[in-house]
Amino acid sequence: MARTFTLIQLRYFIEVARFENMRAAAASLNVSQSTLSASINHLERDLGVQLFLRLPNRALNLSEEGKRLVAGARNLLESAEILHSSLSGASHELGGKLRVGIFAPLAPFVAPRLLAEFKAKYPGIELQFLEGEQQQVLDALRKGECEIALMYDLGVGAEFSMEQVDGLGAHVIVAQEHPLAQGNGTVSLKDIVDQPLVLLDQEHSREYFLKLFSSLGLQPNVAYWVSGYETVRSYVAMGLGYSVLNRRLPHDLTYTGKSVVPLQISDPVIPISIVVAYPKEMLMTRKARAFADLAGEILNDG
Repeated sequence: MARTFTLIQLRYFIEVARFENMRAAAASLNVSQSTLSASINHLERDLGVQLFLRLPNRALNLSEEGKRLVAGARNLLESAEILHSSLSGASHELGGKLRVGIFAPLAPFVAPRLLAEFKAKYPGIELQFLEGEQQQVLDALRKGECEIALMYDLGVGAEFSMEQVDGLGAHVIVAQEHPLAQGNGTVSLKDIVDQPLVLLDQEHSREYFLKLFSSLGLQPNVAYWVSGYETVRSYVAMGLGYSVLNRRLPHDLTYTGKSVVPLQISDPVIPISIVVAYPKEMLMTRKARAFADLAGEILNDG
């Protein structure tokens, strides 16, 4: 006999997968924990697979079968929404929620514009960003907490598919009083390598910046390891050292009230890619595809 399942079971399953906790998912869905637990048990029985690995601390981890179901369930639920709209005479516009992971250093630059333009273009979709460090965003993709992520291509494993939406180089920033600030706007890393470096100390980012030096046979003089992007710029503005960063702000003012001066690097620079990433086994929903396309348009537009 054919095994069956309901759309409600799939919606419940997606929330449990997102929270990895029955109580938190029940609160999000506004249903009782016993109702939710029974629904998941019935779904597992109907499919004949174990969707979650139950851990001693009451946490739940997706099994391999559960990961495959997350990928297919999103597309199935989206198709059901579209079918319902077409039969009821409602608009065929895309709708529902779309959770997108975003690498924290990128968020201030692109998230506000993406949110505004996506909302204007797709008013039926509720776009939510999950902001975090690179590894946090990848973990969120694995757990199904977000469908797609906007991030650098650094440290992204083979379990994920990636599409490049923008490419970045690197530049140096110095204080306004720095001698190089009065030059021709360019600098070679070998001419500044012995000076104090204020390093952006974020996983993968720091490795990328240090690799810029090592690719030229240089060893930088790291004086400060700083985790905040704006904090790095403020240190530099106060004359504590120089830094190397990727994306330029539309202004050079820092929180200190002082400005930094950007300098183009004359040496060959290893490129870095901004990508949308998603689990390989997952077919993009139409909502996720719409976000990826818009991100490419906005980032390439500058």
